[in-house]
Amino acid sequence: MSQPGFFARSELTRVLWSFRREFFMVGIFSMVANVLMLSPTLYMLQVYDRVLMSRSELTLLAMSLITLFLFAVMAFSEWMRSRVLVRSGLRLDALLGTRVFNASFDSYLGQQGSGPARAFGDLIQIRQFLTGQGIFAFFDAPWAPIYVAVLFFLHPLLGWMAIFFSLVQVALAWFGHRHTVAPAEAASRAASDTGAYLQAKLRNAEVLESMGMVHNLRAHWLRRHTGTLGLQSQSQSLAHRITAWSKFIRYSQQSLALGAGALLVIEGQLSPGGMIASNVLMSRALAPIDMLVNTWRMFINARSAFGRLEALLGQYPEDDPSLKRVAPTGGLVLRDVVASAPGRATPILKGVSTAIAQAQVTVVLGPSGSGKSTLARAMIGIWPGVAGEVLLDGLPIESWDRAELGPHLGYLPQDVELFEGSIAENIARLGEVDSAQVIAAAKSAGLHEMILRFPKGYDTPMGEAGGMLSGGQRQRIGLARALYGEPVLVVLDEPNANLDDVGEQALVRAVHQLKEAGRTVVLITHRPGILAVADRLLILQDGRVQADGPRDEVLAALRAQQQAQAQAQAQAQQHAAREAQAGQGGGAVAPQAA
Repeated sequence: MSQPGFFARSELTRVLWSFRREFFMVGIFSMVANVLMLSPTLYMLQVYDRVLMSRSELTLLAMSLITLFLFAVMAFSEWMRSRVLVRSGLRLDALLGTRVFNASFDSYLGQQGSGPARAFGDLIQIRQFLTGQGIFAFFDAPWAPIYVAVLFFLHPLLGWMAIFFSLVQVALAWFGHRHTVAPAEAASRAASDTGAYLQAKLRNAEVLESMGMVHNLRAHWLRRHTGTLGLQSQSQSLAHRITAWSKFIRYSQQSLALGAGALLVIEGQLSPGGMIASNVLMSRALAPIDMLVNTWRMFINARSAFGRLEALLGQYPEDDPSLKRVAPTGGLVLRDVVASAPGRATPILKGVSTAIAQAQVTVVLGPSGSGKSTLARAMIGIWPGVAGEVLLDGLPIESWDRAELGPHLGYLPQDVELFEGSIAENIARLGEVDSAQVIAAAKSAGLHEMILRFPKGYDTPMGEAGGMLSGGQRQRIGLARALYGEPVLVVLDEPNANLDDVGEQALVRAVHQLKEAGRTVVLITHRPGILAVADRLLILQDGRVQADGPRDEVLAALRAQQQAQAQAQAQAQQHAAREAQAGQGGGAVAPQAA
């Protein structure tokens, strides 16, 4: 069966189209439930206009039993449609949960999104709308004309009253959407920004407390918080006014419908049973519209969430699961790599080219701000906005499936983040713990003896160990995580920044072991003590390659350059001294000549 073009326009709409059978079943159950909603009206008409006149108890009993049966069928239909939607919500989450997580993570890594939390919030919003009371309003609304038609059958005045109040409710819903959506969204964004601002600052609570900065932070937060309260107050005030008008219209409709029915009874155009039934019927006819008014905001939010999620999945398509590559060997080539950052006018890396062979140890040197950390991230394919080519075994690194490539890469960033779980789980990259490989990685990082001194050893939770770990120990756990699983390409960004002499010796041993095992190592550092393990040196200056080649050749070239600069500086100083002496001599002769 071919799918309509509209539903084939995106991945998200295709997933929702796959639920057409479930929505069709909900529509059938909604039809049964709404038709049977006429049962109370018919029952009241028969009781007031027939049973009370005939005084027949048998008729009353039969009608009551039939009505109870119809009520049971109606309740069963209501329950079944709710059950179908709940199961559909679970299946929707199963179909899209992993996909949304991967796409949102890629977006966050590319600094183009707000992360998995926002994407999952959008998915939850769509699921709640499709499985909650809001969707029932859309299934019940098409049956409102049937109730209005019955009201016209009872009397045209009652039908026209129902149409009038329907139009009033629709106008109120349009007015509410037009005037409340923008203020509510502005208040929501302001509250989110204020919370994120405070959360980010509280990560440095020790710095704030130690230097007495809490009062100043409170002042900054209070200005943001006050602005947020003002926006929320404005939004809520308008929403409350609209809610008050909605209640006024609803209560007026109920009373005026009863009054109109009473007038028709007085004039002999309607029976007392019809008066009571018409009041109930009009309330039922306007109930879906009233529910649409109350859930319209939910529908708008779900539609916005749908648009964001649709764009996210379209921008980050799913990788082809059939695409499998041979495990890489670690050869890395960079060709004219230019790396930029949002809000920065000039690129961080400006045409960097280099080739790193398998089993080589390359040390990257350069002053702060020269682009070393950006180069490390570009090498493993996690820096957004990279132009040029980063080739791993001759293939663009972005073409690799990250789940497939990840075990073959080791990366230690400057800021080491350890995750919730045990020390072993952190070293094992939160995957299945291979005890032998965990211990081997810990020994390579010089951590094994230290970990064994903990009461629970490798099973010590990071929550307990975090307070007992120094910066150097945390960095060595990060190093062990980078070495876990024998990766073929290891990129270490300032791995010895927080290490003492013992830790640096362990680092040197680990690099030697990687080299002997045929692994490719890129080591970024400020400290020259690690140069002894280097095969190649790459020196960055202002985002450009200043020198690149075998270690001894680069060092010899740098020494020659420094000597030449020292000689030129010495010659310049001598020349300046001779000129100064000549000037002083000329100044002494001049007065005598005068």
